[in-house]
Amino acid sequence: MADGKRQSGGVKAAAAAQGVAGGTTSQGMAGTMVPLEVALSGAIGARVRISTSPVASTIEGTLFTACPITNLVAINTADGKQGQAGDYHIIPIPRIQSFQIVSLAPSSQNNDTHSFADAVPSLHALDIRALKAREASAVAKLQENEARRGKGVTREAQDIFDAFSRTMPTRWDGATIIVADAVAIPLPYRVDDCRPLVAGDTAALTRVRKVLEMERKKIELRNASATIGTTNAFARSAKGNSGNPPPTSGPGAAGPRKGG
Repeated sequence: MADGKRQSGGVKAAAAAQGVAGGTTSQGMAGTMVPLEVALSGAIGARVRISTSPVASTIEGTLFTACPITNLVAINTADGKQGQAGDYHIIPIPRIQSFQIVSLAPSSQNNDTHSFADAVPSLHALDIRALKAREASAVAKLQENEARRGKGVTREAQDIFDAFSRTMPTRWDGATIIVADAVAIPLPYRVDDCRPLVAGDTAALTRVRKVLEMERKKIELRNASATIGTTNAFARSAKGNSGNPPPTSGPGAAGPRKGG
């Protein structure tokens, strides 16, 4: 019974989409049965009146879209004008008992051809060049971030690299840090390990050594603070446990005194 109603509604929609306003049809079209979702797709932009079940309700407005994938339709009930901000209702297609086209879409009243220029709201062409530039920029940024990550290095080595990269161009050459393409800092990244890539470039070497010395002091301070914090936490925990009453049973419990 429900399928018959859905097919009937489909016939009405198909007839109206061909230019018969009001959703009326003739006896000659009785054999032209189409699925309801197909009929609804052909009526997008028209003003329709939809009846639903099992909860009986009637909604009238402009058919904004009919999606065969999600099996949903969207109707704008704001004065039938899709170009304005409206009140959209989402209706599952299986709940539609019947629908009637009240008036055709503006573009359908003159001809049966549709184009993106007739779409409401209006559609605009994508700026492919801008999208490709955005994609290239995102890929380049990801590649740059990946290049800044040392492979198989310690946290300390990465911290030193990050410190240099904030003020000077820095890159990895295996596990060696290259600063400004002028100074190499190999393992274990001490001040005395710095080597100029160009013989006699003492200015770059001096600058890099000063920055490395300062960064190593910061690392030592951070490590010392972390050690002190761990020690204090352990001491507080031990102190809290020392205030507990002795156990009354078990290996640590004091047994009864022997003898007189």
